[in-house]
Amino acid sequence: MATLRDIKRRIVGVKNTQKITGAMKMVAAARLRRAQENMVNARPYARGIASMLNRLLKVEKNFTHPLLEEREVKKVAVILVTSDRGLCGGFNINVIKETQDLINGDLKSFYNSGNLDLICIGKKGRDFFANKDINIAESYPDIFSSKLKFEFVSSFMAGLINKFISFKYDRIYLVYNQFKSVAQQVIKSEQILPLKIHEVKTYSETENITVDYIYEPDKSGIITSLIPQELNAQMWEILLESYAAELGARMTAMDMATENAKELIRTLQITYNKERQAAITNEILEIVSGANALQDA
Repeated sequence: MATLRDIKRRIVGVKNTQKITGAMKMVAAARLRRAQENMVNARPYARGIASMLNRLLKVEKNFTHPLLEEREVKKVAVILVTSDRGLCGGFNINVIKETQDLINGDLKSFYNSGNLDLICIGKKGRDFFANKDINIAESYPDIFSSKLKFEFVSSFMAGLINKFISFKYDRIYLVYNQFKSVAQQVIKSEQILPLKIHEVKTYSETENITVDYIYEPDKSGIITSLIPQELNAQMWEILLESYAAELGARMTAMDMATENAKELIRTLQITYNKERQAAITNEILEIVSGANALQDA
């Protein structure tokens, strides 16, 4: 049975942990506000480019481009986006599990034949798959620990585009956490190359307004210049979404840890009081028994 000193030591330890988790919750909350602002600010640009590209491709139905080309799939790559740090609940393990399901499911034939590469953005995904029987072709740790910059996205996507055009990869998938709310993240698994345009309706399209555009220099030239911009904007938005989702998950996890510590302190305090009361009662009984023994003598 634990002594009063042991229980008191545990209470002090849990209180110290509670202070740490409370501080981590406040830090995550402060960073989350900025991350949400960046994410919201990036959405109109990304969706505007996607909408414009989708509209142009509808007009130019016979337009061809290497990044839009669906071809025989011989080798694939999977981009996994995780965090650089832990203590964020199931944020990392959920997206890792989704990646494992993708590799062992639809992409199993490529995995078995050694024609599947993993590209890890964030430390946790790299650390998990480092000892697994899978080829980690590229790893980008500390992307989120340091300040997330658009320059990384443009450089990363330029390399990815070159690998796709040079037939190193015939299809590239992306698995990440999408931000829904502070307490909710949605795992997304989607194809990033060859590029698939997801229709995003603008105000004029929603209201069935026909707009006659003037194109300069021409539709094909505009599409060619927009495609890499669309990929950059798409990846930038995804990384911002993932970072905001990570901070939301960490804030929620630290809040739960703080509440659990509070409940544990209450339970330990009750145990401490019971043990203390029992010790006092035993001391009183010993004093009374001693006094009675002296009287009998």
